[in-house]
Amino acid sequence: MITLRSYGATQEVTGSCHVMSIGDVNIMIDCGMFQGGDEEKNEQEFGFRASEIDYLLVTHAHLDHVGRIPKLVKEGFKGTIYATSATMDLAEIILLDSSKIMTEDFETKYRKALRKGRAHKLSKPLYDPVDVDKTFREITWFNPEYDEYYELCEGVSFIYRNAGHILGSAFIELSYMDGGDSHTIVFSGDIGNNNDLVLPDLQKCDKTQSLYVETTYGDREHQSIDLTIEEFKKVIIKTLNESGNVLIPSFAVERTQELLCILREMHEKGELPKCKVFLDSPMATRATEVYRNYVQELSPQCQHNVKEDGSVFNFDSLVYTLTAEASRAINAIKSGTIIIAGSGMCNGGRITHHFKHRIWNDKNAVIFVGFQAKGTLGREIVEGAKWINVYGEDIIVKASIHTINGFSAHADQKGIIEWISKMQNLTKVFLVHGEKKAQEHFKETLKERLNLDAHIVAFKEKIVI
Repeated sequence: MITLRSYGATQEVTGSCHVMSIGDVNIMIDCGMFQGGDEEKNEQEFGFRASEIDYLLVTHAHLDHVGRIPKLVKEGFKGTIYATSATMDLAEIILLDSSKIMTEDFETKYRKALRKGRAHKLSKPLYDPVDVDKTFREITWFNPEYDEYYELCEGVSFIYRNAGHILGSAFIELSYMDGGDSHTIVFSGDIGNNNDLVLPDLQKCDKTQSLYVETTYGDREHQSIDLTIEEFKKVIIKTLNESGNVLIPSFAVERTQELLCILREMHEKGELPKCKVFLDSPMATRATEVYRNYVQELSPQCQHNVKEDGSVFNFDSLVYTLTAEASRAINAIKSGTIIIAGSGMCNGGRITHHFKHRIWNDKNAVIFVGFQAKGTLGREIVEGAKWINVYGEDIIVKASIHTINGFSAHADQKGIIEWISKMQNLTKVFLVHGEKKAQEHFKETLKERLNLDAHIVAFKEKIVI
């Protein structure tokens, strides 16, 4: 009997974690962190023994797909992790950053709790940098190439296809023998938006009997990338010409590189007003260097723009601020800055410091260029919060707020439907990685357009294939 249980990304976007059992073999697809209003789930037990997982197949390096891997290792996982080489490189950066943030937050909370006699009540971080190091040094990692078949174990094989979502991302076609018949199930991970700014388009999936598919934007369509870039440029140019500053909360991987591509082009065409562009994120800076190491996997447009020194995104106005001191120094500049900083959902990181110093000024603008999960500060702001609380201080929101979703690295409803429509033999569709409202809407649309029934997966629900 072939069974699946999902321990995250069920009627919610984050926490991707699916376990497929084929006989006595347990195969996990992703082991991500919960973000936003569900973060307390990260501290809960997995719901299975980590030591019983034989293989972990990773679709891509975003925190909500890799963020609990060190916890899995801490709790006894000894198997093999499969991820593309680029995914492994990015995951190490992202997990180290995550571990440092959790450690620093714990130390701050511990000092305060100690003074109140409540230190014993604090939960320790999920993992620390030492645990991350063990994850990459003591666990076997295997780096599959795209479009190559690999045998996972007897009777089970898989192939990674380019998902066009972030560098190294993949959807996974996993095949196994069921009785005397071969069966294929596809795990989408997150699939790309085909905007061609940095990465090539999402690959086609020719055939599969079963599909686990993301539905982050299952209830809407993005505006075209051309209109999106035009809208982005207008906000940038207007704000800078009126002596303001632009704040962009951005994810370190993919979104930041897309923005740098656009700003570089604006600079080279003379469209960018005189300013300084600060990439105020050490993690985004390290991630950008990884992209430089995988130029051959970028879009033709990106490859065409590679400079003699091998850089893809650099231009004269761009400044990388690696230290906390360099980040704080930006506060002394009154106008004419574009500040790109994490975290992408504003639930920590340097962007919150910049909010404290600039979001109360109506000359400034905040541009949201990515999904904001429920329970995050970013979600509060895009939903119209008049005041926000940053580091215990209530701050009025007077900066203009702009949400530009066309940059999304996720396929929209139309894109997901088109991708599914090319799959032959598909009979079973399971919806994950989306809020329930979006999933219900997508389920109806899938039935209307492709006459396919879909099942919305529940947390820890046992599904028999």
